[in-house]
Amino acid sequence: MSRDPLIRALPLLDLQPGRVVRAVAAGVATLGSALALAALSAWLITRAWQMPPVLDLSVAVVAVRALGISRGVFRYLERLATHDTALRGTTSARTQLYQRLADGDPAAAAGLRRGELLARTGADVDTLGDVVVRALVPIAVSVVLAVAAVGILAVISPASALVLAVALAVSGVAAPWLSARAARLAETSGADARARFSEDAVTALDHAAELRVAGRLDRTVSRAVAAEHAAVEATDRAAAPSAFADAATPLAVGVSVIASLLIGMDLYSSGTMSPMAMGILVLLPLSAFEATAALPAAAVALTRARIASRRILAVLDAAVADPHPGDRELDGPAEVVAKDLRCGWPGGQVTAPLDLDLRPGFRVAIVGGSGSGKTTTLMTLAGLLPPVSGTVQVDGLDLHQVRSESLRRNVGFFAEDAHLFDTSVLENLRVARGDLEEAEALTVLECVGLGGWVSGLPDGVHTTLAGGARAVSGGQRRRLLLARALLSPARVLLLDEPTEHLDADAGADLLRRLLARDGGLVSPQRTVVVVTHQLPEDTSADLVIRVEKAESENALPTP
Repeated sequence: MSRDPLIRALPLLDLQPGRVVRAVAAGVATLGSALALAALSAWLITRAWQMPPVLDLSVAVVAVRALGISRGVFRYLERLATHDTALRGTTSARTQLYQRLADGDPAAAAGLRRGELLARTGADVDTLGDVVVRALVPIAVSVVLAVAAVGILAVISPASALVLAVALAVSGVAAPWLSARAARLAETSGADARARFSEDAVTALDHAAELRVAGRLDRTVSRAVAAEHAAVEATDRAAAPSAFADAATPLAVGVSVIASLLIGMDLYSSGTMSPMAMGILVLLPLSAFEATAALPAAAVALTRARIASRRILAVLDAAVADPHPGDRELDGPAEVVAKDLRCGWPGGQVTAPLDLDLRPGFRVAIVGGSGSGKTTTLMTLAGLLPPVSGTVQVDGLDLHQVRSESLRRNVGFFAEDAHLFDTSVLENLRVARGDLEEAEALTVLECVGLGGWVSGLPDGVHTTLAGGARAVSGGQRRRLLLARALLSPARVLLLDEPTEHLDADAGADLLRRLLARDGGLVSPQRTVVVVTHQLPEDTSADLVIRVEKAESENALPTP
């Protein structure tokens, strides 16, 4: 397997050879029309200078018009072909990326900062797709056209062809190398800064109200501004090699044209070259460089794509190891048993040993402050994080013996910051169960307190949440996420802060109903574990685990 990250990542685009060939053919036809137009125009100008009968020029005049029109037509076809190939490729890459993240180790995605994960699944995939439009097709077209231009010129003057070949090498090799070096400086220095900017900007946009109340909004915005300035400075440092790259092609064009002119004048004065051949000799190089003019940008695109590929593959390589490679299916009541379980992130705090027996229908509340290890414990029980020590079994099977699909289907972790998509209310609920019907969705939304809100929407459950979570309040978002969890087929529900952002009375009422077997929200046969900061005193929970803020190696005491 190649070590080049770009070569490893290109299969994600699932490029169809036929589509790529059509794009290259359209590009060759576009610049080939320009090359033929330059040669024919040079012949026509010099031949017209000799004032022949006008009918001698009619075919050439019509051909010039045809080439001028065909150039625009082929350019349009080339744009259609390349962008169609690139867009299909990015769609395929994102599909495979999401699928591998879903099927692989959840810690690969969960361990990344939010802004960094957004950058890798968004901007980095776009950068990888750009390699088709900005690099692969232009490079193939330029190679074909450069060979054709040198070959045509060699028929007229081998010396001019040699000069053109050297000039094309400067424009097509040296200039792209300098551009790639500039891009590498800008990308490697600015990638981390842009990731920090994305993280802080998204945090400030999504949680502005909470940050303002906590007095941390200005600090978050300042961090985002500082990260943006760092990215700009990295771009400025790369400006010098980029400037030399921009100057290389005009210099090569000038040298080639002047050299061709001098060689042509010498041959014309000796009587070995016709005026028409001399015109072609001087004007043809101008069109030949049109093919190599795109190569510096292609080198930049390749460099950026290689860096983006490295970041994408880092996530995929981390996710490729399925934490549950077993082949056993869960067919029992989904009883979860933890013994001497210690939970934590690599290099972070570790909870104290925990023994827990979640029998079918059991109701458990985990209460404590932020950073105490509550969410980490839920993720470990769900198999999303490996235990630091101890064991977790479901129906008598260790987690590594159970197939991932079976485990996810029976034990569901529902995060407090789960995503709401820019689609309808109904489709947001179908994330949990794809066969959900409108009537059942309305029933569950009524149960979680959103019946009046949905009835007031223009299209009911078919109303699109423009902007996802930005289309609803914090409380409505929590209720929607709770409805999604209730609709899931999971027999064990692990709910992280389901009543956050609700007013005290409404939140307490929901918690009481979640923790009561006859509360009407969850069937008595399903197990519920709820993480919360504030637990009402009069709940029907079978077990309450109270934890203190995590301190190094002592986070979660045994209940």
